[in-house]
Amino acid sequence: MQALWTQEEAEYHGMYYAFPPVRSFPKPAQKPHPPIILGSITSRHVFQRIVAWGDGWMPVGVSLEEMKHGRETLNELAVQAGRDPRSIQVVACFAPPDPEAIQALEEAGADAALIALETAVCIPRLMKQYLSPG
Repeated sequence: MQALWTQEEAEYHGMYYAFPPVRSFPKPAQKPHPPIILGSITSRHVFQRIVAWGDGWMPVGVSLEEMKHGRETLNELAVQAGRDPRSIQVVACFAPPDPEAIQALEEAGADAALIALETAVCIPRLMKQYLSPG
C-alpha cells in the first residue's frame, strides 16, 4: 500500500502475492501516506509486523490489562528493532463516550480512541468491558 500511495507506479512480487506495475490515483492527501494501523488481539506476531512496517495497533476484543501488556510488548519490540516506541500508536476502537473509560484506556497505553456513538444497548456493554479489571 505504501508503494501505491507514494510512487507513480508500483509493483510487488512476494512469496504469496504478486501484482504487475500499476498506477493508483488519486494519491492520499496525507503525506507521506495514511498511517497503517493493524487491528488484532494481543499477538506477538502482529506486534512484530507493526514494528517492522506499521504505524500502530488497534486492539480488538481485549481487556485493559491485555491492552497494557500489548503496549509494553510493542515498546520492547520497538526498542529491540531500534525504533522509537512513541512512533507506534495504540488506537482503542469503540470506546464509550465516558470520561472514566477514556482515562482507563489512556492509562492502559492508548494514544487515541474512536468514540462509539451507537445505540444505548451497546454503550453499557462497552463501558463494562473497559472498566472491568483484567
